[in-house]
Amino acid sequence: MTRVFELLGKRWTGLIVTVLMTQPAYFAELRRAIPKISERMLTDRLTELVAAGLALREVDAGPPLRVTYRLTESGRALEPALSELARWAERYMAEDEGCP
Repeated sequence: MTRVFELLGKRWTGLIVTVLMTQPAYFAELRRAIPKISERMLTDRLTELVAAGLALREVDAGPPLRVTYRLTESGRALEPALSELARWAERYMAEDEGCP
C-alpha cells in the first residue's frame, strides 16, 4: 500500500488517471481538462505514470509533433478502485473551494 500511495497519493495523479480512463489524450487536452495544473507538474506526473507502467507515451512525428498519453492495462485496472474512492468522497467529503 505504501508504494501505491507514494504514486497515486501525489497531487494531480488521480485526476490525470481519471481523465485518461475515458480515452487517450494529447498533452494539451490533459492540460485543459485539469486547468489548475501547471505544465511542469503535468509533465512530472505523466513521467511518473509512464515510469510506473500505468501509462504509455506515444509520439506522433507529425507535423506537428504531438504526444498522446494512454493508460496501460494495469492503469485501466485502477478504474474500480478510483470509482469507489469517488463514491466515498461524494458521500463523506464536502466540496471545499480551496481544493482542486
